[in-house]
Amino acid sequence: MQIRCVAIDDEPLALELIREYTMRYPVLKLVQTFDDAVAGAEFLRQTQIDLLFMDINMPDISGIDLVKSLKEKPMIIFTTAYKKFAMDGFDLDALDYLLKPIQFGRFARAVDKAVEYYQYKKFPGKESQENLFIRSEYRMVKVELLDIEYIESLEDYIKIHLSDQRFILTLMTLKSMLEKLPPERFKRIHRSYIVPLAKVKSIVNRKLQLTSSRELPISDSYIHFVNEWMRK
Repeated sequence: MQIRCVAIDDEPLALELIREYTMRYPVLKLVQTFDDAVAGAEFLRQTQIDLLFMDINMPDISGIDLVKSLKEKPMIIFTTAYKKFAMDGFDLDALDYLLKPIQFGRFARAVDKAVEYYQYKKFPGKESQENLFIRSEYRMVKVELLDIEYIESLEDYIKIHLSDQRFILTLMTLKSMLEKLPPERFKRIHRSYIVPLAKVKSIVNRKLQLTSSRELPISDSYIHFVNEWMRK
């Protein structure tokens, strides 16, 4: 497996650093680098790549606008000297954002995520059945299905509660989330809740108790879940 990548940045030192870092990853093949965003955009329209390291703040065209102009979008890792620009790419499904000066440890975490996401998309199998990728805090986040305690709707957002008491917020509807999950393992029990069947401990008086002792209501619209669960 080899991931073809391109770097576009108007700072030569930043490009040199990315070139040096990518050489430490045999899985990465740095096809080309550009310090001219217009030339880089033209190359991308004619050449298929897998991963783009893209500076956000450039003089000719912003990295955000360049990515928006592409019909076929590769995986994107934005680079920027200004944290505030990260929000501008929220709707572009960026894998990650690297703040300059880029430290190798941070670069490595972003690339590891890109490799995992590439495998998840290109080679669906057991790995893709055990996790999913969602957008959270302006980047893609890998969520292990076994770690999900339950999922809660919060108006325009959903909150994924994890077993270690952490949680992840993402801009998504509960319906859209349910479509991403294996139906034999996750069920909706309320307009506000999805639960993993493996974490259901008991059901009493339309109250569902999870193995963590958390109680959740079962609404009338999803009362059929009780009968399904009792038959298991």
